[in-house]
This record gives sequence, C-alpha cells and structure tokens, in this order.
Amino acid sequence: MVTYEQFAANCDAVRQRIKSACDQCGRNPSEVRILPVTKTNPVEAALYAYRYGMRSVSENKVQEGQEKKPLAPTDLRWEFIGHLQSNKVKPALKIFDIIQTVDSVDLILRVGRIAEELNVKPEIYFQVNSGHDPAKFGCEIEEAPLLLEAALGQSALRVVGLMAVPPIEGGMDSAKHTFDNLRICRDELEDKFKVKLPELSMGMSGDLEAAVIAGSTCVRLGSSLYGPRTQK
Repeated sequence: MVTYEQFAANCDAVRQRIKSACDQCGRNPSEVRILPVTKTNPVEAALYAYRYGMRSVSENKVQEGQEKKPLAPTDLRWEFIGHLQSNKVKPALKIFDIIQTVDSVDLILRVGRIAEELNVKPEIYFQVNSGHDPAKFGCEIEEAPLLLEAALGQSALRVVGLMAVPPIEGGMDSAKHTFDNLRICRDELEDKFKVKLPELSMGMSGDLEAAVIAGSTCVRLGSSLYGPRTQK
C-alpha cells in the first residue's frame, strides 16, 4: 500500500478532479464527499483517511469490517458497500453505521427488524441497477418505489439516498446513462413520496467526473487513493 504522504497527495489530486467537475456544472465541491474504499488493505488505510480528516470509510465484506473497526478511532464511521446476504445482516448492523446496498423489500424488512432488536438506527441507501446490467446487484428502477414504501414503514431505518454501480461494458457512455437514470429515479421518488433523499452514491476512480456532473454526492474511491489493490 502507498505511504501516508502518497495517500494525502492522491486525496489532494482527487479533490482537484472533483472541483474541476463541479466547475463544469456549477456545483459546490463541498457537496461531494470522498468515501475511501479500504477493502483488501490493512487497517492503516482507514487510519490514513482519518488522519487526512475524513470520518467515513467503506468495506464490501462484513468480516473485514469486524477485523478493522476495533483498531480504528471510535468516531470513524464504517459504510457497507458490498452485497449484503440475509444471514450477514446482524453482524453487519453491529459494525456498519451505513449500508449502501439494500436492494429488496425482503432485505429491508430483515434489516429493519434486526436494527430494532439491536437498538440501532442505520442510514441506508437503496442499490438500484440503473444501468440495467444483469451482472450487477440492485433492484430495478421500477421496483424502487416498493422499496421506499417498505422502508418508510420501518421506524429503525433512515433512508438517505440511492447507490449505483455502472456496467463494466459500455465505457463512459454507459456510466453516464447509469448515473443520469439514478438521479431521475431519486427525483421521482422524492416527488411521489414527498420525502428528501439527498444522497446519490455513484462514481468511482475512473468515472468520478461524470458522476459528479450527474449529481453524485458520494464518490467511492479505492485505487485512486491507495494504489492498485491486491486480491483478497
């Protein structure tokens, strides 16, 4: 993994990329947060982010969060960005403050019930397959209203927004299409249910500019901060 000095320089470079994208579309860079993806890296990756001033990191496996969180500052928030299996809901809720990948009514009901049992109130995002990629997880756009209706009936859940991962195939055009669809889906949900869903988690190291221009409030970054990751 990179040194802290390299990490800080990478963060500065990413912030400049975000600023340039915001300048193109008239947004304030403060509206876009960088979410470090610390998966496959040691706990030092989370400590680097904290030292830089960030207060959230993300993992895509529950076990990695379980291993790293006790070694990190207590005010560092942990966000789950991997596919959440139903049998991992309880351990996930014990570790993660935010779950970005809720993608079915059944999962909403399970997360809501277990959150109430544990006396926690996580923030959740709906993962929407707005790129229509059969290889990706996420509900279909047409199913999103059903998810929101179910989630609004769960007192232990706070729905804050939507998340998407664009298809690998199709390049930047496909990514832009995915991001635009997610923003439109969010806007339609807000209008129909008269609620605010301020967060749009979309954009990674290779396509963050397109995501920011489309309205992203959270870019999930791994390799552009920490360098190429090893498989784990």
